[in-house]
Amino acid sequence: MKSSIIAALISGFIASTSMVATAQAADLDFPSLNTVGSSEISVKADMAEVNVEVVVRAKTAKEAKTESDKAVASFLARLEKAGVDRELIQSANISLQPQYQYEKNKPNQLIGYSANRRIKVTVLKLAELNDILDSALEQGMNRINNIALKSSKEAQYVEQARMAAIKDAQQKAKMLAEGFGEELDGVWQISYFEQRPIQPVMLRMNSEAKGFDAGPSYQQGQVTIQDRVEVTYRLK
Repeated sequence: MKSSIIAALISGFIASTSMVATAQAADLDFPSLNTVGSSEISVKADMAEVNVEVVVRAKTAKEAKTESDKAVASFLARLEKAGVDRELIQSANISLQPQYQYEKNKPNQLIGYSANRRIKVTVLKLAELNDILDSALEQGMNRINNIALKSSKEAQYVEQARMAAIKDAQQKAKMLAEGFGEELDGVWQISYFEQRPIQPVMLRMNSEAKGFDAGPSYQQGQVTIQDRVEVTYRLK
C-alpha cells in the first residue's frame, strides 16, 4: 500500500450514515481514506410560520379585488390589535385570473374572475397559533395552506449538528484506519455543503370549518436539523 495508489470503495451504514472511500482516491498520488460524517438533531419547536390565503370569485375583476383586499386588511388589523409585529407579517400582491366556462364545440365563455392573496405570519409562541388561525378564518382568509414548525434557537442547533458531523467523520476515519491496520496522516481535503433544517409542512387544507383547533396538537412538535461533511485523510 506504501508504493501504489489504492482506490477502494467502502460502503455501509452505521447509525444511519455511510462511509465511503471514493473513486476520487484514484486521482491522488498517495494512499487516502474518504469518510462521510453526518448528524441529526431533533429539537422541540417553539414557533411556527403560518401561510394563509384568501380566494375570491366574483363577476368582475374589481369586485374580486375589492373582496380580497377587504379580507387581507381585516386580518392585518386583527394581527396588529393582537400585538403582532409588522415585521413578522408578509403579504403577497394580488393575483387576478379570468374564469372561463368550457363547453365542447362552443366558444369559451367568461364567467367571472378569481382573486388570490396570501399572508405569511411568523408566530413566536406556539400557544398563540390557534388564535391566529381563528382570526384568519374569521376575517375572511378562507384557506390555510400550511403551518411549518420552527425553533428560535435554530442557529445554535445548526452549529451543534455541524460539530457532531465533524466528530462523526473523525471517529469513522480513525476506526476504519485501525481496522485495516493503517494510520491517519492528517486531513487532505474537506467538502462541506450547508444543510437546511427540515421544517415539515404540518398542515395543508382548505379550512372553512368553524372551531378549528390546531394549537394544542403542535405543542410537542419537533424540528429536525441535519448536517454532513466529507473528509479525505492521508494514510501513512
